[in-house]
Amino acid sequence: MGGTHAERSQATRTALIAAGRRLFGERGYAAVGTEEIVRAAGVTRGALYHQFRDKQALFDAVAETVEAELTEKITEDALAVADPAEALKAGARAFLDACAAPEVERILLLDAPGVLGWQRWREIGERHGLGTIQAALQAAIDADVLPRQPVRPLAHLLLGALDEAALAVARAADPPTAREEMLTALERLLFGAAADSSGK
Repeated sequence: MGGTHAERSQATRTALIAAGRRLFGERGYAAVGTEEIVRAAGVTRGALYHQFRDKQALFDAVAETVEAELTEKITEDALAVADPAEALKAGARAFLDACAAPEVERILLLDAPGVLGWQRWREIGERHGLGTIQAALQAAIDADVLPRQPVRPLAHLLLGALDEAALAVARAADPPTAREEMLTALERLLFGAAADSSGK
């Protein structure tokens, strides 16, 4: 491999994350061994342990990467909608649709809470998604679509509701129907309160 030591190190890390992501996404954390990961990445076992403490640390980096990409995609979908209320709905739909992808579902919803622990799983979700949700909610409040209120507590509640909705859809016997039911329920949670406060 050419380039500086830092470039080679980053290339190795990137290859390990990509290999881990594919394998964890296909079969799940427990079914994938480190030997298989290093073979898929085209690096040595020593290179793996130079970059990551253990398989769990690699999984942590994979989960962080998937979460960051998920947040970026959801933000793009929400920003494409001018109306603040519709942007919130578009963001919720984009999140549940993205979580339906087998790789995302297995890594972020099924494995991450158990492998990383609930606190670390929530920390990753909050670091990437909370700011986006706060901005969308603030835009809706500024447009009088939602009642005036502190936005951060509401963002935490919505983030938790979205995660719970995604988990419920992942475990449902009929995921497409469950997804639509969850979107309807989320909309009522947000905008039903707005309608009640305006007397409608």
